[in-house]
Amino acid sequence: MQVVQSVNTGLRRIPAWPLYILGALPVVLLVVQLFAGQLGADPVKALEHKMGEIGLQLLVAGLAITPLRKYLGLNLLKFRRAIGVLAFFYILGHLVVWLALDIQFLWGEIWTDITKRPYITVGMLGFLLLLPLAITSNNLSLRRLGGMNWRKLHKLTYLAVPLGAIHFVMLVKGWQIEPLIYLGIILGLIALRYVPRRS
Repeated sequence: MQVVQSVNTGLRRIPAWPLYILGALPVVLLVVQLFAGQLGADPVKALEHKMGEIGLQLLVAGLAITPLRKYLGLNLLKFRRAIGVLAFFYILGHLVVWLALDIQFLWGEIWTDITKRPYITVGMLGFLLLLPLAITSNNLSLRRLGGMNWRKLHKLTYLAVPLGAIHFVMLVKGWQIEPLIYLGIILGLIALRYVPRRS
């Protein structure tokens, strides 16, 4: 407990804004790899997948903050907004790569994919649920909506994040373990929010 208190004391001295810089570094690396031809035989698909995977990892990190505080006393709440915003922009990047580089803005084909391919339907629904959360992730929206309404709106996270994991499960061919691990962790983190903490 003393260790956790010391960590929390140290974290209070660290501002949240450097997370945005650190969070942008994978994008820089991916762009360098793209132009250097280091993303394999299908660089567009590799870029699309990596952006989506990093976005999902950040969503998992955001979900973990409350259970870490509840069960371990580790307080990372000041970093949650930055993690959430970064997660959204990686998911947005995943979508933009698909629209611009993969489908090349062929809107008829895009609409067909959204309506006829279940994994794309699920992924798009998850993105649409994240959109109002990203738009309202600022102090002005918090003041205008009021704390209670803002918290109710942001409970959409508990629908959007599992949909992202389900999108990943449906995307891969066959039953692969990695997306199932993501889904299991996400469902577990959500369930932990409703399990009473033992004193």
